[in-house]
Order: sequence, then C-alpha cells, then structure tokens
Amino acid sequence: MAQSIARDPELARSKTVLRKALLATRQQLPNDELRNSRFSDHVVRVLADRAPQCVAIYWPIAGEFDPRPALARWIAMRSDAYAALPVVVERNGPMMFHRWAPGDPVRNGRFDIPVPEATVEVEPDMLLIPCVGIDDARFRLGYGGGFYDRTLAAFESRGLRRPLAVGIAYDVGRIETLPREPHDIPLDIGITESGTW
Repeated sequence: MAQSIARDPELARSKTVLRKALLATRQQLPNDELRNSRFSDHVVRVLADRAPQCVAIYWPIAGEFDPRPALARWIAMRSDAYAALPVVVERNGPMMFHRWAPGDPVRNGRFDIPVPEATVEVEPDMLLIPCVGIDDARFRLGYGGGFYDRTLAAFESRGLRRPLAVGIAYDVGRIETLPREPHDIPLDIGITESGTW
C-alpha cells in the first residue's frame, strides 16, 4: 500500500499550505448570481449527458458551490432519477450514501454537516465531489480527511463499479498541477463556472 500523506511530512506541509491559500481565496469570492447560474448550467449539462440513475451531491460548506439548485433542475427533467447525500459513519472509513431530495428533512451529522434524516442507503452511479483544488489532470485537493479517497477505493474493493467521479470547484480552485502521491486517482470530470474538462 502506498504511503499516506501522514507519513510524508513534506508533502503534507505543501498540501496544507496550498489548501489554506485556496480556501482563503474561495471564501473571499463575492456572491455572484450570474457565475453560479453558469456553474449550475454546466452541472445540469453533465447530469443530462451522463444520465445517472442516482447522483450523490454534497451539502455546501465553507464557500463551496451549492449544487442543490442544479440537482432540483435535473430531477425535474428526469422523473426516474434520485439523489443522495454522503454520510460519514466512522472517522477512518468510507462514507455511505442516504437517499435524499430537495426539501427532505436533514439533521446534523459528523462535523455538523447535514445528512438525511431518513437512512435509506443507496449506491450512486455518479458523485459530485467538492474540491478545494483541482488540477488540469483532474487530481483533487480536498480538506485532508481522505473520505472521498477511501469511499472511491471501497467501491472497487467490494467489487462494485466505481461511480463516475465529478469534481466541483470554482475557477479560483483550478491550478495547473497539484502535489500528488502514487496512489492518487484522477476524477473523471472536472466542472467550474467556466466549463468542463
């Protein structure tokens, strides 16, 4: 098994410094309805083109793009489609996904991030993944907890088809190349308010 960043202090430091800078830049973005509308259009287009049955989104925190309006538009177009939110079960384990729709009741989960009150577990075929940073090769920088990395790896270890992994970040989070380790896996699609790649 490849070393984790916890065992590579130099890489951990560089990721921590970069994460802090990217988060600070994102937090300073003004609320821009036109930018968010363009972003939503790109998300809806990817959902329509890829036509997942179940898409797992995230509850936005710390200045992240809010995917919920795009999700509502897409669900209105597809009566057979549904969504889910991630649920952290244990600190060092993969996440699970509980079925959810806009307007469904939520409660605070771990880290005070809302999760569905209902506990209907589902297996999404697409994940919208928030990124602190994402590079041109679609490698992702997250918050450092490793939850999405473990979750994607768990699908494969259980013999399940890995969901399509779609990284979501504002343009300010897109950089040419992120520091990476041999075990890092690129996402399948990246989306910012400027488009997809």
